[in-house]
Amino acid sequence: MRIAVFCGSGAGNDEKYINEIKSLGEFFAKNNIELVYGGGKVGLMGAIADSVMQNGGKVYGVIPEKLEEKELSHTGITKLKVVKNMHERKAEMAANADAFVAFAGGAGTLEEIFEVWTWAQLGFHNKPCVFYNTNGYYNSLFDMMDNMVKEGFLKQQYVDMLIKTDDKETMLKALKEYKAPTQKW
Repeated sequence: MRIAVFCGSGAGNDEKYINEIKSLGEFFAKNNIELVYGGGKVGLMGAIADSVMQNGGKVYGVIPEKLEEKELSHTGITKLKVVKNMHERKAEMAANADAFVAFAGGAGTLEEIFEVWTWAQLGFHNKPCVFYNTNGYYNSLFDMMDNMVKEGFLKQQYVDMLIKTDDKETMLKALKEYKAPTQKW
């Protein structure tokens, strides 16, 4: 299984995030889960890649030329692919992953997980989407999703299709049991 992880290029203000992403990387390696990620060597991105590699796993990074030129690419991973832009990066990651996980991060992390979640809603893929909710990071976002349902802009079945957890074993079990919802149209 290959899992794309979207996460911060920064480490955040609480060590819980860096510690948990390292633990997640170790869990991936020990469960023969290959990591697909944004190819960076910094922040949470670099930490999960390092952890997977240090524990004998495989890591596939995809980084845009502009970021690679700034020497932000991780050269110590299984394979690094340099692409022209962010659109190509996301398409490459999506094509090479069996599931998607949003860990703590900023606008880019949200943009990436929301795009693949939208694609799943539209039936462009049947891959699960996970919000890995370390330290309650996504609780306010989950409240917003509930408001979107309440206000009639999002169907409950599309909220229910998301895997929301802060536990690695629960996540893996849910990924293995995932059933995509019926198509929107």
